[in-house]
Amino acid sequence: MQFQFATAARILFGCGARRQLHALAKEFGTRALVITGANPERTAPLLSALEQSGVACSSFSVPQEPSVSLVREGAAAARGCEMIIGIGGGSVMDAAKAIAALATNSGEPLDYLEVIGRGQPLQHSPLPWIAVPTTAGTGAEVTRNAVLDSPEHGVKASLRSPLLFARIALVDPELTFDLPARITAATGLDALTQLIEPYVSIRANAITDLFCVEGMQRVASSLPAAFHDGRNRDARESMSYASLLSGLALANAGLGVVHGFAAPLGGMLHAPHGALCAAVLPAGVAINIRALRSRAPDHEALKRYRHIACILTGHQQAEAEDAIAWLVDLVSRLSIPPLRAYGFKAKQIPELVEKTSRANSTKANPIALTPDELAEVAEQSL
Repeated sequence: MQFQFATAARILFGCGARRQLHALAKEFGTRALVITGANPERTAPLLSALEQSGVACSSFSVPQEPSVSLVREGAAAARGCEMIIGIGGGSVMDAAKAIAALATNSGEPLDYLEVIGRGQPLQHSPLPWIAVPTTAGTGAEVTRNAVLDSPEHGVKASLRSPLLFARIALVDPELTFDLPARITAATGLDALTQLIEPYVSIRANAITDLFCVEGMQRVASSLPAAFHDGRNRDARESMSYASLLSGLALANAGLGVVHGFAAPLGGMLHAPHGALCAAVLPAGVAINIRALRSRAPDHEALKRYRHIACILTGHQQAEAEDAIAWLVDLVSRLSIPPLRAYGFKAKQIPELVEKTSRANSTKANPIALTPDELAEVAEQSL
């Protein structure tokens, strides 16, 4: 048994944990650039506490998923700051990581981006950054990559480095209580995808398996409850924990074909990442299971898909295919739109298949899918 495991330097989890932010920030200095989402007013109480404790704050808003140009602007805004604090969803976390990196490293974002850029390693440590997630889905507070949109390439790509881990990940489930049901559903299914894919990944290991199993159990029992009642403390706490576990898992075991689709789809459609993962998840799992049964019937991943089915359905006699039916039903109950709702058209499938086949996430899929199988995933998700 051989593996490596890496994560944020420090993780604080629990309802009310946000009240420690101002004291923690002072460990890194007194000048912070605070990255916020589209509605900066949501962060006002935290900014006020920071200011009152002696941490001077300037704000930088990320109104949508971060682009290469937005990160350039953020890096310029970070001049003179001693730390970055990201308070928001996955887009804010990704922007905070990339801005922290570009603030201390010369050149352009494309110098460091995978696939569409030069993929150069960071030469200098980023500014220290603190992650304060306000959604329960991406787990980005404990991952080492920042996903950026490049409109000119029509794709999203990652800036990836072990230096990108947050110095502190502060996870307070109370910050998710006011999330709309639509965002609760999309981010929750993103977390579930990030627990299923690392569990069957070719890079799965003993530690990430523990996180995936625990996380899937929590999503299965808590996501519908959080969707129907956003003030359900137990469900929100459980989903925040599952999201954290998903980030720990994916950062160390990789992902799979669903995220392989989500990266190019995000660039082609400019739709929320979690919603795209949710739309593709049932078909991605179905085609994976079928391909494994056809070409690798003794593959360990088939046993793992059966275990996933047992976890999700609660039935110990479940078969792998029962996971597909459970996912189809959950997507329906949570009113997840298909890809066509975001403007995706059948004529775009060949382009999507080509980009998905090259995506880094696809490389960790338990079995290599053929172009026809990838096209079928897209067709079923349409």
